[in-house]
Amino acid sequence: MFDRIVFATDGSEHALKAQVYARNLAKLHKARLFVVHAYPSMSDLLGFKDYSSIATHRIARAQKVLDEALQSLQGEGVDVESELLEGPTAEAILRVAAARKADLIILGARGLGTFTGLVLGSVTQKVLHNATCPVLIVR
Repeated sequence: MFDRIVFATDGSEHALKAQVYARNLAKLHKARLFVVHAYPSMSDLLGFKDYSSIATHRIARAQKVLDEALQSLQGEGVDVESELLEGPTAEAILRVAAARKADLIILGARGLGTFTGLVLGSVTQKVLHNATCPVLIVR
């Protein structure tokens, strides 16, 4: 039923719960799992004296979130790929889902930073509204 699953993570508790579903569904359906993490655009840092060190820190922190998800998924019998993207989170998730022809998108209902918002969260709402495939929201 599912061949390609996109799992979006921000490293939060809700994302970790969603990761369990992503792993289990990928194993059950022998699907390829695309793990996605997006970090804020660097354009907001232009003009800062320490642009380079702040940008390096931001990318390193984002890579750590992605690496932690990958580390826990590898060795679980799941075909995993990862994508670290700069820019708005919802748009990044939707771009990857479209590019990878995803059958399912999985994400946590609430998270840290980019996943925080009203009711379900702005990222969740945007993904639900614009996705062309089913979306699984995990609380």
